[in-house]
Amino acid sequence: MLWSDPENEPPKELRDMQNMLRRLGVLMALASLLTMIVIGIR
Repeated sequence: MLWSDPENEPPKELRDMQNMLRRLGVLMALASLLTMIVIGIR
């Protein structure tokens, strides 16, 4: 790795997309967990 190499930083749009997908994944996991609990209670 040279000092003159550019930063390996993804563009802002890509970072925003990754954050949104991460939040969506967490939300989906929580929703499926809640669904399993509700089905288990019945």
